[in-house]
Amino acid sequence: QVQLVESGGGLVQPGGSLRLSCEAVGNIFSIHAMGWYRQTPDNPGNQRALVASIDSGGAAKYANAVKGRFTISRDNAKNMVYLQMNSVRPEDTAVYYCNAERVVYWNGPSYERDPLDKWGQGTLVTVSS
Repeated sequence: QVQLVESGGGLVQPGGSLRLSCEAVGNIFSIHAMGWYRQTPDNPGNQRALVASIDSGGAAKYANAVKGRFTISRDNAKNMVYLQMNSVRPEDTAVYYCNAERVVYWNGPSYERDPLDKWGQGTLVTVSS
């Protein structure tokens, strides 16, 4: 099985910076895309919204709200994805979830592709003075 383990959330002041990390753990052969989604903590019924994603070739996409402030990067060899958050704003406050699409992993005696996206447990980012 494959799990996503996130770290790096916490409290940050407006205008500050924070870096989130996510590691995909397991007998992984490949992951097509990894990314970050967020959900506001005061309304958990809201659908998780894409923040940024990056595919195995390095092509990235961003939500308009974070363009120019957040940068996503990925280390394919380590199955890790990072989100560098700069110039954060109070409206960036949310639970951030790591996501992995089209994960191929070893499930002896063969590789299998997980039909579902993988999700981390979520890490809370609070932007407040």
